Amino acid sequence: MSSSLHDRDPIEAQHHRAQCALTIMRIALGALFVSVFFENLRKGLYSPSGYSGLINYYIEKGHGPQLLKSVMALMASHASLAGPMQGFTEITFGVLLVIGLLTRPVALGAFLFLTTLWMAEWGTAWIWELLIPMFVALALVIGSAGRKWGVDALLARRYPRSVLW
Repeated sequence: MSSSLHDRDPIEAQHHRAQCALTIMRIALGALFVSVFFENLRKGLYSPSGYSGLINYYIEKGHGPQLLKSVMALMASHASLAGPMQGFTEITFGVLLVIGLLTRPVALGAFLFLTTLWMAEWGTAWIWELLIPMFVALALVIGSAGRKWGVDALLARRYPRSVLW
């Protein structure tokens, strides 16, 4: 019996290290979103003129798909609503990732959000600027990164089968 426990220890240790690594990535991605929120707030990019100016720049200079540019044009024309919504999205993603609450759906939302931004910035920014955070978000979805050092860990004890954490 002690032999089987001994055999599981390296696997459990490896699992623990993997969870710690994903947790570090979760906190770092959350901190990135919080940081970007305050930087964009300082620059006025959530204001109607700041938001529409940035979006129109991506429409004019970017190489994103035409369908995305059409959606972006609609958002730019409603910048008084879309700008604050983007700010709310960014700070919410950041805070929830840092505290580890609803990690999987938030990370999925972050992945989709970052993917859209990455496509919008084609031709205007360094390709890896958003590509790496996109893949980090995807890894958080797959790896259940909220189950260590986060609120999701507490919820998982009560509801262990939930896909939300």
